[in-house]
Amino acid sequence: MAIEVKVPLLPESISDATVSTWHKKAGDSVSRDENIVDLETDKVMLEVPAPASGILKEIVKKEGSTVQAQEVIAVIEEGEARAETTAKSDQKSNSGAAATEQKSEKQDKQSTPKQEQKTTAAAQKQSSNTAELSPSARRAAAEHDVDVSQVNGTGKGGRVTKENVLAARSDETRTDKNATTPSDGARLEKRVPMTRIRARIAERLLEVTQNTAMLTTFNEINMAPVMEVRSRYREKFEKKYNTRLGFMSFFVRAVVEALKRSPVVNASIDGNDIVYHGYFDIGVAVSTERGLVVPVVRNADQLSMAEIEMQIAASAEKARTGKLTLEDMQGGTFTITNGGVFGSLMATPIINAPQCAILGMHKIQERPVVENGEIVIRPMMYVALSYDHRLIDGKDSVLFLVSIKELLEDPTRLLLEV
Repeated sequence: MAIEVKVPLLPESISDATVSTWHKKAGDSVSRDENIVDLETDKVMLEVPAPASGILKEIVKKEGSTVQAQEVIAVIEEGEARAETTAKSDQKSNSGAAATEQKSEKQDKQSTPKQEQKTTAAAQKQSSNTAELSPSARRAAAEHDVDVSQVNGTGKGGRVTKENVLAARSDETRTDKNATTPSDGARLEKRVPMTRIRARIAERLLEVTQNTAMLTTFNEINMAPVMEVRSRYREKFEKKYNTRLGFMSFFVRAVVEALKRSPVVNASIDGNDIVYHGYFDIGVAVSTERGLVVPVVRNADQLSMAEIEMQIAASAEKARTGKLTLEDMQGGTFTITNGGVFGSLMATPIINAPQCAILGMHKIQERPVVENGEIVIRPMMYVALSYDHRLIDGKDSVLFLVSIKELLEDPTRLLLEV
């Protein structure tokens, strides 16, 4: 029986999606609930599972197609995959590989000694890689005429998987489409469309710069006290809670206390109204291959350091694997971004609308500073608060950063909330 694969119901405010990557091709076996295709929206990646086990009979919407909710994108012929079909495909693939090797051997006999050595080595490598292929990878290599000796395997023990073969085929196709024949002094270019997520990020950032009176205030923090506490208790902390103790939990706790002292920094503008939020949902920016995303730590004022670290780690993993949902990213009242992990010494972060402020962390670097009239070396970090000047005055922004500085330079105050 034919089963239709449809686009799932899309999150609110998202009208359509783009077919990003098919993980199966027509004729492949699929298992119920196995992810067969990824859909890209303006904000998140959606996985579409197979509604039943069987054979992927037809792909209706190719990669790059724009689709709507409940639109048919593929058809599955229900029923378990037939082992004999796979066996025949493997036999055909092996026969093709054997024929290729025989042809290579015949050509080798007509080659010069050096050519013979090169060809023999290549054939041995090809034979070795073919032996390490999974059945599905072997079929894919035969169908797409991929030289597996040039494919790096990521499977167990370096085994070449079907995904490795298809990725190599995609790379070859992209190269063929985008490359031009080089000549002396030629300057090559490659043009690719923006992903939907990148296009949406660009649109939102432009809106913020055009629709807010954004200003940035800077300060610096001596990170030695936090580093000393972290070094002293990190091993016990990680052993007890089974999660790492990073700097971000210290900053989240410090931000929450500073927001309590400066409620306007935790507010937002709605038309001619100011909305003061009586809760603390802190967004933590995470960089992924698809772009910057901001999962939210809900009710951060009610969480322990360990709970904050665990939520951040879980959100970061979901972001890297494309499993974040809109609910994970909506509703934050304040955002923290850390450019220091990439080596940034100082930068001006852009507000994450509709919020009115964002804190930028930067690289910890030893610098000479003056303490009690003496020059000493301390691990210092510049911090930046970008804010909407329509709502937040310069005094509020300065006092907010001073609170962050005081709390982190004396971490005991975080426990005592003073």
